[in-house]
Amino acid sequence: MPAGTIRYWAAAKAAAKAAEEPYTAATLAEALDAVRERHPGELTRVLQRCSFLIDGAPVGTRSHETVRLAEGGTVEVLPPFAGG
Repeated sequence: MPAGTIRYWAAAKAAAKAAEEPYTAATLAEALDAVRERHPGELTRVLQRCSFLIDGAPVGTRSHETVRLAEGGTVEVLPPFAGG
């Protein structure tokens, strides 16, 4: 199973109480399920509003179950940002 890094930004970083943590998951859905298990509460709520980048590429509207993760990859968790 691939292992990599999840990076949290802004409100997600505050809710996770960490800037990053490792993942071991084959898909984005599996990685996010593990995050929700480790961080129940505020981060789970924040994730509902987030967008995600996988190795720099936006996930967009693709189903998280179909987004494959790579060994050594990076998942960026981006909450909505205020301002312009």
